[in-house]
Formats: sequence, structure tokens, C-alpha cells
Amino acid sequence: MAEFVDRYWNSVDGIKLHYRDYAGPHERPPILCIPGLTRNARDFEPVADRYAGEWRVLSIDLRGRGGSAHDPNPANYAPPVYVADVMKFLDQMGIADAVFIGTSLGGLCTMLLAASDSERIAGALLNDIGPEIDQAGIDRIGDYVGQSAHFPSWEAAAASIATQHQAAHPTWGAAEWMRYVRRVCREDKGGIVFDYDLRIADNFQRAAGKPQIDAWPFYRALDGRPVTILRGELSDLLSESTAQAMVDGLSDAELVTVPSVGHAPSLDEPESQAAIDRLLERVLAR
Repeated sequence: MAEFVDRYWNSVDGIKLHYRDYAGPHERPPILCIPGLTRNARDFEPVADRYAGEWRVLSIDLRGRGGSAHDPNPANYAPPVYVADVMKFLDQMGIADAVFIGTSLGGLCTMLLAASDSERIAGALLNDIGPEIDQAGIDRIGDYVGQSAHFPSWEAAAASIATQHQAAHPTWGAAEWMRYVRRVCREDKGGIVFDYDLRIADNFQRAAGKPQIDAWPFYRALDGRPVTILRGELSDLLSESTAQAMVDGLSDAELVTVPSVGHAPSLDEPESQAAIDRLLERVLAR
């Protein structure tokens, strides 16, 4: 695994937030990785293993996840707040622009940030997310997000989570599920628990019961930059028709479908790695 340094920054409202800093040259924009709803910086180990050294890779924990502090006010677990945290991070680090890799919620944050300051985005990969989200995926996430669990061992956690999410990764075996669970869980009081504040479910559940906002203007704010839409072939969150409309809606967008994967590709698939390679080449060619 690529070497990294654990570092921290403070949000505007004083929440201590964590990121992994994988060293790389400062002459090119860093790769900035933003995870999904219940995930954390560990999700992007495949990206760091492939690109760290050649690129600086910064993988963040949103507030309430991984090494970042929990927010005493769960109402702050919302995309506009996350975007403000990312903007504070970029400003504190003195980063003019970055190549954004956003999985699910991380991709939504990338689109929102583009709408407010598109110059900070040198290129973007949106991992299984778009401006329209299928209800089936929202319902599935709503069935498990915020549900407390305490597993007696890593093996028990991997077995349980594999049963719950097998449809998204039907080709995975025991080793892949163990790797997955070690990214999404942590040890606590003699057992294994999910590595996020369960109260992030509050805002998700409230939003899930309301009509979706029109997020296409946020997405179109990425126009003029290299963009890759990565979609799992079996995704229940990003439909094939929405993904195609996303490609048609920008001047420099590529759609890559990862076979036999649902929501979301883990970024170590050959198709995902090749897609990131091409995105970075497009960024450097600008």
C-alpha cells in the first residue's frame, strides 16, 4: 500500500477533519478524492497505490466519517456543508485546482463545487452518480444507512455485509469482501462497527422523502473541463439513459461502464483504472 501521512484541517465551524496525504509533485494539480455517504478515505487506496508519487493524492474524510470528528448538529450532514469544508481545505492548502474523483455523494459535492467555483476543478471523475438518481438506489440505501451493527469479528462483519451487498459485487469472493469491510468498519469495544456517525441518516431520510432538485445546472457547470462518468453496469443509482445524457451534455465527457458491478465501482477494476489514466492524460493535455 502506498505510504501516506495523516493530516487534519478545521472547518469554518471548528470541526476537526482528517485526510490522507500521499506525496507527489506540486507542479501539477493534485488528485482530490471525496468518498460516498457512509464511506471514508480508505476507499481510495487503489487510486493512491496506482498514482501516488507521480501525482499527489489527497483523500479526505467528510465530517462524521473515518478520522474526522462527528458533528454535534446532525443537520450539518448535508452537501452544501461538505462543499464548504472542501473549499476551506483547498484554501488552507493553497490549492488552486485539483482533479476531483468523487464517488456517489463525493460526485454530488464535486458538481455543487463546480457550480460555485468551477476554476477549482482541473478535471473530474464522477463515480456512479449523476444529476438524476434512480429511486431504487435511494430506497436501497435508505434500508441500511444509519442502522447500528456490532459484529463479533472481522470475519462475521465480512460475511454479513457480503450477504447484504452481494448484488452490487456478484463476482467478489471472501478476500474482496474482507478488504471492503476493513475499509468501511473499525474496531470498537471488542467488536466491529461501521466507521461513520449513524446520524448522517437523518438528513438522508428527510431528503429521500422529497422530490429531487434539478441538479443538471450543477452538472453543466463542469463544462469545459475533462469529465469522466464511471458507471457500474448493474447500478441501481445511475441509469444508463442518465449517464448517456450526461455525456451529451458536456463538451469533453467520456462514459465508461464497468461490467458486472453495481453501485459503486471500487476503482481497482481494469476499466476504472484505464478511465482514470485517460482522464489524467486529458488534464495534462489542456
